[in-house]
Amino acid sequence: WLAAREHFQRLVENYPQSTYRPDAKLGLGDTYIGEGSVESLILAENEFKEFLTFYPTSTRADYAQFRLATALAEQMLAAERDQTTTREVVKEMQVFLDRYPNSALMPEAKALMRQAKDRLSEASYRVGFYYFRAKWYPGAIDRFKEVLAADPEFTSRDAVYYHLAESLLRVGTEASKAEALPYFERLLKEFEQSSYLQLARRRVEELKGATGAQR
Repeated sequence: WLAAREHFQRLVENYPQSTYRPDAKLGLGDTYIGEGSVESLILAENEFKEFLTFYPTSTRADYAQFRLATALAEQMLAAERDQTTTREVVKEMQVFLDRYPNSALMPEAKALMRQAKDRLSEASYRVGFYYFRAKWYPGAIDRFKEVLAADPEFTSRDAVYYHLAESLLRVGTEASKAEALPYFERLLKEFEQSSYLQLARRRVEELKGATGAQR
């Protein structure tokens, strides 16, 4: 990475009129991402931001925007930690999706956006799960509903469905029990594989059995 960077840097600094200069700016950013340290990733961000400032109409602007988001994504923290950088990834990926709808990088961009959104949703889900384990079910219900509203495509929403439905059940009112059933059913409908399937299936049978008995 260092050897490549030296050549790219020489081109950028000594040949300002060169037609290769834009690609060299991108190459610089790529070497910083390749190095992978916190400091180099920040330098990568700067290279791609400069590229987009100097060459906004370049045919490779989509690549610069994508790699800017990639440099940020490499700095995302685990779900239980601060998610400021993850929100930056989502913001920059939304710029990509809006500006470059026909980019060949679109499949990779969508995958990166999903990764970032999953991280945010996982962080929020964990707060709800903490409330669930603490048996503060109103707080858990509010948080789980927020996750589903903000990110209905959350990859791990099976866990959200299950714990939201369980929280509603444990509130114990007839209304909350009735509200729980559709979430169990959505889990069964939307997931062919989940560690919660058997538990959800049992709950559906219990709830429908209780409804039938009341009739």
